[in-house]
Amino acid sequence: QLDLVESGGGLVQAGDSLRLSCVASVASGRTFDHYAMGWFRQAPGKERDFVTAISWGGLSMAYADSVKGRFTISRDNAKNSVYLQMNMLKPEDTAVYYCAALLVDSDSNRRDPGKYNYWGQGAQVTVST
Repeated sequence: QLDLVESGGGLVQAGDSLRLSCVASVASGRTFDHYAMGWFRQAPGKERDFVTAISWGGLSMAYADSVKGRFTISRDNAKNSVYLQMNMLKPEDTAVYYCAALLVDSDSNRRDPGKYNYWGQGAQVTVST
């Protein structure tokens, strides 16, 4: 059992930066470093979309085309944490951002929200013009 808590959301202007954090508490079972970690986002009235993911060891990352070159995912297994650095934010980045843990890591699984095992409660990011 993995409990995930996001933080760092807020209201910013277009062009600003924001850093989201997600801290995992391991209630039982596998430790944090057994999981690949992903970030997804969901805007009002839309589906939950893949943003980025990172392998358990932090050596392999994947990004949605819409955020490549602007967003960076990283993790610190010693702190049971994963981060999302968001630069050059745009109004279309406005959404609730969720971190999630993935036990069975693969290129396809990373982009599929249905494959993730645990989810955080979400953090609101609002980008104004």
